[in-house]
Amino acid sequence: MRDFLAERLDVEREKVVPEAKLADLGVDSLMFAEMLFEFEDRANTELDIRSADALPETVGELITLIDAHLQAGGSTPSASPPATH
Repeated sequence: MRDFLAERLDVEREKVVPEAKLADLGVDSLMFAEMLFEFEDRANTELDIRSADALPETVGELITLIDAHLQAGGSTPSASPPATH
């Protein structure tokens, strides 16, 4: 995760520490959403974050959120049947 964030945010790996605030690393709400989508693609999973209150503020909180999801078995994307008209 540390390497993913350092690469994605174009910051030094040493700055990506648990107590680092995502905003201080340049993450705004749009970038956060983009990062989650990219992470989901790379990990072949879907994260369920429904509430703005659940959004992590620090690298550590983000890692905890993702770890909790993966430990709980995380959902894998399911193939949807094609839409019929």
